[in-house]
Amino acid sequence: MTVLPGTTGRRRIYLMRHGHVDYFGKEIAAAGGDTKVVPLTPLGQEQADAAGQALSHIRFDRAACSGVPRTQQTAERALAPQPDDMKPLLEVIPGLVEIHGGRPGTFRSRAELAAKMTYYFEAAAEDGATMMEGGEVFRDALDRAIDEIERLLAESGWHTMLIAAHEGINRLILGWAATGCSRASALTAVRSFEQDPACINVIDFDMVPMEDGTPGSGIERAIIKSVNVTPYNYFKHGMNMTSLESIFAENPS
Repeated sequence: MTVLPGTTGRRRIYLMRHGHVDYFGKEIAAAGGDTKVVPLTPLGQEQADAAGQALSHIRFDRAACSGVPRTQQTAERALAPQPDDMKPLLEVIPGLVEIHGGRPGTFRSRAELAAKMTYYFEAAAEDGATMMEGGEVFRDALDRAIDEIERLLAESGWHTMLIAAHEGINRLILGWAATGCSRASALTAVRSFEQDPACINVIDFDMVPMEDGTPGSGIERAIIKSVNVTPYNYFKHGMNMTSLESIFAENPS
């Protein structure tokens, strides 16, 4: 089946952010600041496990991650409750890796660094805007991420997919979906989304039907069913920081 049951041309993506990591941990220090190596912390593992329990009744046709340890570990833990004979192979999609950051410059505290990153996200729609000085251009990151989503949606043989990705990339995808799948407008919406650790977003896509009534490769519309759902704390009690503030918190809770 290539469409959601009860529909004529609809597919669903469960889009996750990876669980909590420590960007000031020993792994990154040993790798010279390379954030691609950072694994989930014990807290991040618990968050991913909670997501897995919440998703345990869903049968995924496909599953993917960006390939770095934190998204691979998140996806594996989220899929762990699935029956072995129904668990999809985990695909790696490098085009969904996080926005490549540049130089943060000087900062006096983790809170100041979080504020700097917030500023860059708020300016994402400006011409040539980058993730920090010398970082990736937001529009380039948007294009590579949406290219991958459109490619996946054009492929047949599935209707429900799990993707474990990142804070920034997820916000770009949500901004695109929220603005009628318009790349020209997507970056204006990025600042409006939050992505807490191991959160789940649900996005449905209606595919343009072909002459024989089967779903084609074009996207007719995107329907955002839920955003930033955190099964380990559904109602966000005590989660008073923004997602960026939480990333750099000394003692996350």
